[in-house]
Amino acid sequence: MPTFRSGPLESALAAQDVAAVAFALRNDRVAVPLIPGDGPPQVRVFRRGEVDRYMLLLFSSLDSYQTMLPEESDLTVAAYDADALRDFLSQNIGVLESVWFDVAGPHAMQAEPQDVLDALELSGE
Repeated sequence: MPTFRSGPLESALAAQDVAAVAFALRNDRVAVPLIPGDGPPQVRVFRRGEVDRYMLLLFSSLDSYQTMLPEESDLTVAAYDADALRDFLSQNIGVLESVWFDVAGPHAMQAEPQDVLDALELSGE
């Protein structure tokens, strides 16, 4: 996959500006980790220990994702726009406990899944 980077999301995270993060999600794309392997692409979610809810980790770049898992060599992402991210969150909101942005980077941020969905719906109908 070609190198992916969202400058607007990187800048918003560096500033720790919640409104700018929401604006970047609505108007740019975000790197969404995919499960490695054959078959149709599936979003990779993570969980802590034995909890029954998951964390959606979103990244401003493929590099940021690779920083989180440097030992894995087959990391891939999909570049989701606002509509794709809104659809994923709408379908999975009940099993997500949190959304993290650039979790391994120097400017990580966390949000409630519903807050992210609400921000994305501002760009919808």
